This record gives sequence, C-alpha cells and structure tokens, in this order.
Amino acid sequence: MADIDLPESLLDLERTAWAEWQAGALTVPTALAVQEAITAHAAVTAGVSRYEVEMAVKRAVRNPELAA
Repeated sequence: MADIDLPESLLDLERTAWAEWQAGALTVPTALAVQEAITAHAAVTAGVSRYEVEMAVKRAVRNPELAA
C-alpha cells in the first residue's frame, strides 16, 4: 500500500468513531463525518482511491504498529 499522508483531523475523526464503536455507541453523524472526510481526502489525493484512504486511516488508528 502506498504511503498516504493523512491529516491529523481525519485521524481524530476516526479515533472518535473507533472509541464510540468500541463503547457500542457509534452514531450515524460520527460515522458519516468520517466517511465524508475520507471521500474528500481521496478526491484531493492524486492516484489514491477512497478505499485506500479508508484502509490507511483505519490501520493508523486501529493498528498503529502496522501503519509504519
């Protein structure tokens, strides 16, 4: 997977969603905010799909040891 520059704001959104999910309290607005931010970032990142951005974000937040 290509090394994708992820803005801290996007990682913060995913951290919030992940914490809510783990607590069994993920809300639609939180999930939607993450998806919209992922889609927007992919749109301005040349040659990187939304799927690649989403996987990089999840890896960075959920499995940081694999993100390096």
